[in-house]
Amino acid sequence: MKIIENPTRDSWAELIKRPVQRYESIEATIKLIFKEVAVKGDATIRKYTNLFDGVVLEDLAVSEAEIEEAIQQVPADLKAAIEQAKSNIERFHKKQNIIPISLETMPGVTCWMEKKPIQKVGLYIPGGTAPLFSTVLMLAIPAQLAGCNEIVLCSPPDKSGKINPAILYAAHSCGITTIIKSGGIQAIAGMTFGTETIPKVYKIFGPGNQFVTGAKQIATQFGVAIDMPAGPSELLVFADTTANVAFVAADLLSQAEHGKDSQVVLVSPSKSVLQKVIREIPSQLADLPRKEIAAEAIRNARFIYLKTETEALDFINEYAPEHFMICAANEDLFIKGISNAGSVFVGNYSPESAGDYASGTNHTLPTNGYARNYSGVTLDSFQKMVSFQKLTPEGIRAIGNSVAVMAAAEGLEAHKNAVTIRLKKLQDEIN
Repeated sequence: MKIIENPTRDSWAELIKRPVQRYESIEATIKLIFKEVAVKGDATIRKYTNLFDGVVLEDLAVSEAEIEEAIQQVPADLKAAIEQAKSNIERFHKKQNIIPISLETMPGVTCWMEKKPIQKVGLYIPGGTAPLFSTVLMLAIPAQLAGCNEIVLCSPPDKSGKINPAILYAAHSCGITTIIKSGGIQAIAGMTFGTETIPKVYKIFGPGNQFVTGAKQIATQFGVAIDMPAGPSELLVFADTTANVAFVAADLLSQAEHGKDSQVVLVSPSKSVLQKVIREIPSQLADLPRKEIAAEAIRNARFIYLKTETEALDFINEYAPEHFMICAANEDLFIKGISNAGSVFVGNYSPESAGDYASGTNHTLPTNGYARNYSGVTLDSFQKMVSFQKLTPEGIRAIGNSVAVMAAAEGLEAHKNAVTIRLKKLQDEIN
């Protein structure tokens, strides 16, 4: 771990690079599985579940008995924590339900917009060594609040053919009834085409490894939308001398333990703060169960000294972090100045973990610099805006000539006629 001192703006492009995920090597495999799922359905899902997850499944759908069993297995304190998180997430996402917009643009011409739910959505929930039951809450709650008619949840089974009990408990708590034991490429393909057991969906949400990410991108070629491009998780912290060094080290490690390719960056106008954090990290790292994973990510971490806060803010906006933490006396400068970030955590007592689990904001966020042009998941992610207009006879008289002139100028006579035929009828009624 070394400090990068006052990097020139010419070098920023190199500093903001993330590990490149190249899909060329796995694209052929993804397309092969997609083609097979489209033709053979459940049989292909079972085949690749056996191959990749090491389990032979008779039933892909989770039964009510399995859900009841899982509910009994989840400890009471975890149930209470999940319910508290659920309450906060529900409250925050309900506030995002903006009322319809309506405007009479001129007398007799009324335009308005209404939100309509995406009818069928698929939620992908990773399993493995870190089963993300929290992501169930982050996706299922806004899907339910949005009014999606059909919500399908896919998650890979373990070698005994079971889905993690906490994932099933969270899904049950959120009212999800269609839960499928399937992960990886085959799960995304199943939701893309539909099988005997897996319903076809219109949009797929959720994080995953490079195979899942690549599969989601392929799904878009078959008319299925996805939440956003995804990559390894990342955190950028700005810390000045008011920051608690132990807190900062803990936050960097909390992100590093996600995976060996996780990105952690510390930017500071104080070399002393950078040095203290670097010295603090090993002592905290030693006690972590996932220390090998976190250590690998920390080896690729960046510790950057930038002399002024304004230059640091410019760099952070260029980096466009998924998670951005502000530990600074002049926090308002960064709150007002940040344009490109997935989620922002303000102050020494706002750990990134709070947003990951229970504060109320969503943790499904753009990575790999996509915070420049994508938002994280919100209630709107599960809805579409539909525009309406209604013209009265007064309204068509008021704008009819303008529409007819514009249509004629574009050479679209049928468009012009659709207006003039109405104007003529109204004129005939007067005569």
